Amino acid sequence: MAAAWFLRWSLSRAGTWPVPLPARCARRALHRQVDGTEFQSIYSLDKLYPESKGTDIAWRVPDDAKQASNDIPLDRLKISYCRSSGPGGQNVNKVNSKAEVRFHLATADWIAEPVRQKIALMHKNKINRSGELILTSESSRYQFRNLADCLQKIRDMITEASQEAKEPSKEDAELQRIRIENMNRERLRQKRIKSVIKTSRRVDMD
Repeated sequence: MAAAWFLRWSLSRAGTWPVPLPARCARRALHRQVDGTEFQSIYSLDKLYPESKGTDIAWRVPDDAKQASNDIPLDRLKISYCRSSGPGGQNVNKVNSKAEVRFHLATADWIAEPVRQKIALMHKNKINRSGELILTSESSRYQFRNLADCLQKIRDMITEASQEAKEPSKEDAELQRIRIENMNRERLRQKRIKSVIKTSRRVDMD
């Protein structure tokens, strides 16, 4: 064994190896550089966000959204990773795959002011005392997939808050009025029943 290893080492060092050595890893050989391009993972930002203009841009906001800017800047987001409890078996106890994205909503000038106000009302349970909007994702055991999920949540929030409220039709308004009247009628009925029960429990003290 040692003699065979020494023979291979000496021939390769002398440059007289008759057959090219096989690649140590077949997968690495498939992903080797082509035409001087740098290798990129399938989870790189350029492949996750093909419409991106560069590494400083995370995700394009829809064109119909009323925004001060059409992009979500990565440098305005605080991105961190921690251990996840999601899928992955024992691997979740070793790898920081859970993604957390937060930003200060009141000073996010890349979002229009009316949209920021609607987001603050619609998602007030996701805003901490410092005014930071916090989004997390642990749906995958890969960091970039969870990061993409968080950025997609921001995009969906902006899209939802950018839509104008539709005025209800006459039929919908009438149905809403009937529902409110029925709810109030039932509430008063239950209140009278409880009042009768409490009255019947009283004991007159002579």
